Amino acid sequence: MRFMWFASIYPIIAASPVPLSPLSHRGVDQLDQEAFEEAQQPDETATKAFAGTLIKTADGQCLSVNKLSGDFRANLTPVQIAECGSTDGQNWDIITNGKHNNAPNAMLVVNTLTNACLNFDPRRPAGNQVILFSCGGRADGGGDVTDSQLFPFNGGAGPLSLSPGNQQDSCMTVSDKVLDVTPCQSGDLSQLFTLGDALSLSPEPTATASRTKATDTTTAMSRAATTSDRMTATSTSGQRATAISSSAGNTQASEMPNPTKAFPVSGAGGVLQPTAAAEAHQRDDGATRAFNSVRIKSPDGKCLSVDPTAGDFRENLIPISLVTCGESPNEKFDIITAGKHNNAENSALIVSSLTNGCMSFDGRRQPGDTVTIFSCGGRADGGGETNNGQLVPFNGRTRLVLAPESERNVTCIVPGKGRLDAAPCTDDDSQVFTILT
Repeated sequence: MRFMWFASIYPIIAASPVPLSPLSHRGVDQLDQEAFEEAQQPDETATKAFAGTLIKTADGQCLSVNKLSGDFRANLTPVQIAECGSTDGQNWDIITNGKHNNAPNAMLVVNTLTNACLNFDPRRPAGNQVILFSCGGRADGGGDVTDSQLFPFNGGAGPLSLSPGNQQDSCMTVSDKVLDVTPCQSGDLSQLFTLGDALSLSPEPTATASRTKATDTTTAMSRAATTSDRMTATSTSGQRATAISSSAGNTQASEMPNPTKAFPVSGAGGVLQPTAAAEAHQRDDGATRAFNSVRIKSPDGKCLSVDPTAGDFRENLIPISLVTCGESPNEKFDIITAGKHNNAENSALIVSSLTNGCMSFDGRRQPGDTVTIFSCGGRADGGGETNNGQLVPFNGRTRLVLAPESERNVTCIVPGKGRLDAAPCTDDDSQVFTILT
């Protein structure tokens, strides 16, 4: 009889127009207050870049938390997408330093209702990997710092992407009214967020088509707005057709102009902001240049190249690609031996002639992503002076080894898989680069 009853309602369920959620999030009727307070202790000494702010999606919705949708400690709580102002779990603190964050240029995203941290756990089932969890990564609140809760942060209100430190090629993504994670994709508005009301994004009707087909004709991809200014980002086939393209084992030289308008970028910042980029990368006109606007050939015969849209909103954290040598402006570099950002004898800065950013080595970054273009002087906003992760030995000749002075000739910059990487120095020709004059 029970079987017949189940069989009679099955067609109704199967035909129901209401989508059934593939996830079964944990939920409780009430929290264990003592365990909750022990697990979710606020860090009263923390430095907050933003306090009690909203985090908005591209379409103006807000990240939201129901404290009873996790476990008895308010751990394992999913992050939902809801109309702003509709619930009491929509305020967040952005913490840049404190008990659970000891990393520069990184943030914790802490919900003010539960004091739990935004967390990415790839061990959990797909679709349920983005959760709130006790800051520090231990369920009882006893943890210190975990990179699963650290996200790149440059100090601004966005647009920004949320890429967890334990899987930096993945981005938090709005998916079916919850926060999920997918591979980072340049121009994907579902991966862009803003803090408070300082900035907002609004997709144009053709934005989806432009992400699906990169060769479409002129397509509006995003719109970044401030209270005083509105910039429209557009992508055209003519502008992007010559962009640097890579495939397995084959990267060819081509040209990507330095954008003069807001433009979706693939790094942590979401949308390139030309004004911020110009401030961060000011040309040192008083510098001594041993070579000006030259190509640099790697030991494997490829040329170094910089795509200004491959980093963050300030044109920082851009990988340095290895491409077939051509005459693209993306391949041109200045060799600076003295100036505002170089006060060391017999040393040089390797500076992109296109972006004015410096080749930088940062051993704190993930393996394979330690060599990037970054603001000369080492500060993201361009306010730095000299950074020895950007200085390499130089004797005035056209052959050089890129051994960052910060590493004391132990680590050298070398060709990697389609981009520059780092490896132990070998003192042989396999690590010698050539300046093409």
